[in-house]
Amino acid sequence: MKSTTATPETRPTTAPNAPDPRAAPSGDPHAPVTILNQLTAAVGESVIGYDRVVQLLAVALSVEGHVLLEGVPGIAKTLLVRRFAATLSLTFKRIQFTPDMLPSDIVGTVILNPTSREFEFRRGPVFANVVLADEINRAPPKVQSALLEAMQERQVTVDGVGYALPRPFMVIATQNPIEQEGTYPLPEAELDRLLFRILMGYPGEADERKIIERHAGLLPAGTEAPPIDVASVERLREAVAGVRLTPELLNYVVSIVRSTRDDPQILMGASPRAAVQFVRAAKAAAVFAGRDFVTPGDAKSVAFEVMNHRIVLQPDLIARQYVSGKTTLEPLLRQVLEKRINQLPAPR
Repeated sequence: MKSTTATPETRPTTAPNAPDPRAAPSGDPHAPVTILNQLTAAVGESVIGYDRVVQLLAVALSVEGHVLLEGVPGIAKTLLVRRFAATLSLTFKRIQFTPDMLPSDIVGTVILNPTSREFEFRRGPVFANVVLADEINRAPPKVQSALLEAMQERQVTVDGVGYALPRPFMVIATQNPIEQEGTYPLPEAELDRLLFRILMGYPGEADERKIIERHAGLLPAGTEAPPIDVASVERLREAVAGVRLTPELLNYVVSIVRSTRDDPQILMGASPRAAVQFVRAAKAAAVFAGRDFVTPGDAKSVAFEVMNHRIVLQPDLIARQYVSGKTTLEPLLRQVLEKRINQLPAPR
């Protein structure tokens, strides 16, 4: 399926879910809501207008999910990831994907140590807590596949030996959906290993004005926020694991996923892995809303980002969209997915 990009009219601006009145008090520095606010504020000092993206990245971090950020050049995708990682007390590596890369440039290689005269494994940049795979679609499939085992198994295999990756482990990939010359589309198997595909559009007019004012020195520089420690990230993961999911909510999520396989507008529906990821994301959204149980709103708040890269629309539907003058598939994807969700009764 071709990549798409968001437009200002369709880019969501709300948080994954509204905080619950029973949320932990904001004075608690380890409360999930406090951590989310801290992350959003810290990144927002440098990258204006993408609070929603930061909140979705926080959801992915809490469940060790991987994310694809898709948008046109110049909207600060790379800067956003850098700022997100800098706010965390986690190791960070950036990999710039190019057509001449080799898999060993990512996972590492076995070399002969001239001193000890023994072979030893030299670790690649994938050995970090947060890995930025910048312009991932510029590398050929053989290089892209080097990330598959890392994303799924949290390990890499080199010369027949497996090496565990640090925990938590999260890959954030970026790609430009417009410039397709010299690129290699991500295979469906790799897309399915991504928790979210976040379609980033242009910022709103007010936000764009703030960006220009910030770079022109017309706005005061923000204060550097203290980094979020590893213990807080671990507590987030534990909080998500403890979230209650009723059988009714589980059936609701399963029904949403299975309904994509029966829709005549969809050529290929979402996989069982999508349902597993969907549940994890909904539980994380509930934690950041200050609850220890999942609501239908939690599921709906992450449904589009979980599903938009896991379905393939019918070719004639895509053709009609482009013939009508539309340059993006996002509105059509939203329409199809929201129709499936709205047709299913939500549990009370």
